[in-house]
Amino acid sequence: MSKSVIVIGGGIIGLCSAYYLQKEGHQVTIVDQSNLDSGASYINAGYLAPSHIIPLSAPGVMKKGLKWMFNKSSPLYIKPRLDLDFLKWTLAFNKSCNSKHVEKAIPTIKAISLLSQDLYDDIKRDENFSFHYEKKGLLMLCQTDKALEDEIKTANLAKQEGLDAQVLKLEQIKQLEPHVELNIKGATYYKCDSHTTPHEFMGDMKTYLKTNGVVFYTNEKVEDIDFKNHKISAIKTNKKVLEADEFVLATGSWSAFLNKKLGLKLLVQAGKGYSINTTKPTRILMPAILTEAKVAVTPMHGFTRFAGTMEIAGINHKINKTRVEAIADAAKRYYPEINLTSEEKNHATCGLRPVSPDGLPYIGKSSKCKNLTIAAGHAMMGWSMGTATGKLVSEIISEQKPSLELAHYHPDRKF
Repeated sequence: MSKSVIVIGGGIIGLCSAYYLQKEGHQVTIVDQSNLDSGASYINAGYLAPSHIIPLSAPGVMKKGLKWMFNKSSPLYIKPRLDLDFLKWTLAFNKSCNSKHVEKAIPTIKAISLLSQDLYDDIKRDENFSFHYEKKGLLMLCQTDKALEDEIKTANLAKQEGLDAQVLKLEQIKQLEPHVELNIKGATYYKCDSHTTPHEFMGDMKTYLKTNGVVFYTNEKVEDIDFKNHKISAIKTNKKVLEADEFVLATGSWSAFLNKKLGLKLLVQAGKGYSINTTKPTRILMPAILTEAKVAVTPMHGFTRFAGTMEIAGINHKINKTRVEAIADAAKRYYPEINLTSEEKNHATCGLRPVSPDGLPYIGKSSKCKNLTIAAGHAMMGWSMGTATGKLVSEIISEQKPSLELAHYHPDRKF
C-alpha cells in the first residue's frame, strides 16, 4: 500500500531511505535544514568497509579517551562538559566498552556492511550512476610493532568471519603502492573493502530522486512536531506544516533534539571529523588508514583526501586548527614526500557524525511512536552502512520482512 512519507534529514541515510521508499511506490518528501551540499556525507573518507568490524566502544577505548582528554591533537578527543545528555552517553559508552559487547557486535556490523556494499553495486548498475567507485581494498599501515601486532589480531578475527584479510610484508606493500615512499613497519590488507568519492554519489542520488518525483525542502528546520496517541500527524518547519502517514528520522547528530519532543531517550553525541583535500599529484594508489594516527587516506576522483579524528565536543562546526595540523602531520610521518600546504589546511572541512554509545546504529521503530522509523547513530560507518540502512527503513515502512535481523539496532535498547 502506497504511503506518504516524510524523511527528516538529507544526508546519506536520508537519501538512501528515500531511494528505496520511492522504489516501493511511496510518495516521499525530504526535509533538511541545510542546502544539501556539506557535512559528514560529503567530507568522509568514502569507504565501504566490511573490515571495520570492531565497534568504537571497544575494551580500553574509554581509558584512552580519558588519557587523551587534555590533548586536543589526539585521535579521539572527548571534551569534558557539564551536560546531562553527554554524561548519560558517557556512562552508557563506558558500559559498552567490553569484550562481550564486541563479540556480539562483530556479526551485526559485518552483516549490514556487506549488504550495503552489495547494494552500492546494484544501484550503480541499475541506475547507471557515474559516481567514482573502486574495489582496490584497504591498507592498515603501521609504524610500531604494537600497532602491527594489534592489527594482525584484528585481521585474523576478520578472516574467521570470512572476510578477505591478509598480513603483508614490506615488499608486498611496495607492489601495491609502488610510486610513493612509505615510513612504516608493516600493514594488513583488506581486499574486501572498496572506496568512492562521496559528493559524486550524493549528486547522482539527488538528481535521481528529483527526477523520480521525490520532493525536496532544503534550508528548512523542523521546529515542532504534532504528536498525539503515540503518532505524529504533522511536522512544523520554520516555513510550513507538513503532514504524512509515516516519518523517518535521519537527522544524524541532531537526532536527539527531535527525539526529546517525542519523549524518546535516544543517546547520540556528535563526533566531529575533519578532512583535507589536495589536488596535487600524491601518487598514492591505495586507500589506507594510518593506524596509530587514526587518519584515513583516500585517492578520490581528481584529488586525495586525508580525513580523520573523532572530536566529541557537542554540536558545532568550528574548525580546530590543532586537529587539522594533527592530520597533516600524520600524512607527512607516514608518507615523507607529502607536504600538505597551508592553503590546503586552511580549506579543511568538518562534519558531525552521530555516535551511539555502543557503536551500533539505531534502526527501527520505538514503542513510543507508531509511525516514526529511526535511522541514526552510525558514527564513522554511515557511508559504509548507508544503502543497507535505507533498504531496512523501506522494508519497515512497507511492512516487508527485513533483510537483516533488527533486534541489535533497536532504538529502545538498553546499555
